[in-house]
Amino acid sequence: MWNYEKRLQYPIHIKTPNAKIAQYIMSQYGGPDGEIGASMRYLSQRFAMPNRTAMGVLTDVGTEELAHLEMVSTIVHQLTRNLSMEEIEKSGFGSYYIDHAVGIWPQAAGGIPFNACEFQSKGDPITDLHEDLAAEQKARSTYDNILRVVRDIPEIADPIKFLRAREIVHYQRFGEALRSVQEQLDAKNFYAFNPSFDNPCKASCQDSR
Repeated sequence: MWNYEKRLQYPIHIKTPNAKIAQYIMSQYGGPDGEIGASMRYLSQRFAMPNRTAMGVLTDVGTEELAHLEMVSTIVHQLTRNLSMEEIEKSGFGSYYIDHAVGIWPQAAGGIPFNACEFQSKGDPITDLHEDLAAEQKARSTYDNILRVVRDIPEIADPIKFLRAREIVHYQRFGEALRSVQEQLDAKNFYAFNPSFDNPCKASCQDSR
């Protein structure tokens, strides 16, 4: 169950539209390392977690990623509202405009549509949590790239810095979740079976050493 507060996690007040920058930031809406994929990944993977600690982390972070999705879409919306047709054409935003006008639609900066195959839910806690650690680092890298472009525009850079900082916190929390899962298992054998599915026996574990 979620409680929705009608406010953004971080305030966004962009006064000057910029369709070109909107296309860059759009990648964190529906790109390969964006917030749609992150929220779907974590909220799907949580059901395979073997303890309440790890499940709680995935639920918490997956829910927060939905809030980040709202922030990114708000940034894109504010960067593209009230654009003239001349601005749309000059900025290279025309191809997007033909299909979506200035509506928010999930795609990468290069125009590739969001695809659910960009994330995995393997049903193996060890595998999934390692993917989550990598996903947070890739998202952080993407925000770093965006910040290099918008560093001199505080009204855009400040909320992006907030989002980047939260990716680091998520990375740390997934590390804690991974340790909680590993501590629950035989440290010598936690790669030899899927703890959400298999019941390892002593004989098979001894054979795999």
